[in-house]
Amino acid sequence: MKKLKIVTIGGGSSYTPELVEGFIKRHKELPVSELWLVDIEEGKHKLEIVGAMAERMVKAAGIDCEVHLTLDRREALKDADFVTIQLRVGLLDARVLDERIPLSHGLIGQETNGAGGIFKALRTVPVILDIVEDMKELCPNAWLINFTNPAGMVTEAVLRYGNWNKVVGLCNIPVNAVFEESELLGEKPKDLFFQFAGINHLHWHTVVDKDGQDRTDELIKKMYGGSESTTIVANIKDNDLIFEQVENLHMMPCPYHNYYYYTDKMLAEELEDFKNNGTRAEKVKIIEEELFELYKDPKLDYKPQQLAERGGARYSDAACEIINSIHNDKRTTMTVSTRNNGTITDLPDDSAVEVTCMITGKGPIPYNFGSFKPQERGLLQLMKSMELLTVEAAVTGDKGTLLQAFTMNPLITSGDVAKEVMEELLEAHKSYLPQFFK
Repeated sequence: MKKLKIVTIGGGSSYTPELVEGFIKRHKELPVSELWLVDIEEGKHKLEIVGAMAERMVKAAGIDCEVHLTLDRREALKDADFVTIQLRVGLLDARVLDERIPLSHGLIGQETNGAGGIFKALRTVPVILDIVEDMKELCPNAWLINFTNPAGMVTEAVLRYGNWNKVVGLCNIPVNAVFEESELLGEKPKDLFFQFAGINHLHWHTVVDKDGQDRTDELIKKMYGGSESTTIVANIKDNDLIFEQVENLHMMPCPYHNYYYYTDKMLAEELEDFKNNGTRAEKVKIIEEELFELYKDPKLDYKPQQLAERGGARYSDAACEIINSIHNDKRTTMTVSTRNNGTITDLPDDSAVEVTCMITGKGPIPYNFGSFKPQERGLLQLMKSMELLTVEAAVTGDKGTLLQAFTMNPLITSGDVAKEVMEELLEAHKSYLPQFFK
């Protein structure tokens, strides 16, 4: 079997142990002989801690895999077979600003939605495109597996401006939904077919069992027809959409739909939490500090249970399965961000969508979806247009384009406030946004 070289950019991430665990448990069919963990100078300390733990995990598993740590991205990328990206430009301090500044103006403050999500994309897209340029030179046959948020907009940028087709965007929301909802239906995930369609953090899905019976309405009743709320996302408090509304959709909505269907309610909860406990990012910083204290333990050679509290559970394992399925042409069914190519007729063929695919040796092949009904289509098309403007602004540094994205976003509810928040965030993140300050 061909030995594989895998490069993980953002290797000092707290998620890396799950990635290493995923490669270890697949080693017989996915022979990773070199794992390069790459980070920047500001992340060197974390890289060293996580890297040492990765080495312990590999040694404990007794597999033949060399772990390399480096701050030199180009050194790592040379002749790579797969590149995974899990970086955060500006670290968690930037996320604090993404959440704190909108909330201080009475707007949703969230990592991937609203003003915060837009600015995360503005900081991230140029860095990812730089990585793609290095890949064109140093590993032109490699696949790029991205789970850096906002995953959909990053995939859009790589396809549209990076001109790199061998890219797969990954989000754990569909992954978790499959596990949680199968349990609700009393079935095993392998006995159900989940078809997702939409864009990252704004998708809908249906469920069919192995006998061809549509189980979607049954699932809707279980999740929304009772008195208890159900959620699959750690940072969204509940998922209690109106039963009649979801029943009319005949599709399961993404948990992030709460932000669009119940903006006032979600904002009130966020503002209360912000007042009493600070931002979600500040809580995550505490969780991360605790995780890295655990990772320092020279006896720890396995992924600790506490990692699940960080959010993003099953991300890294899913990334390993995508790599496995591409390398071995396994044709695993997974939901990823990829080029539309007519899968959803309501969106441009060349845009990035998040859809259920067969993952083959040639990459994702989407299962055809067709057209949405008006109750889903309107919001989907609005948000896709907002994404296209955001990515364009990230590449060009044009403030007018950025303002259009801001005023189009349903979570930024006033034109005057939109411009004020936009300018404040631009100034706060100035060192990471040189394209806007030429």
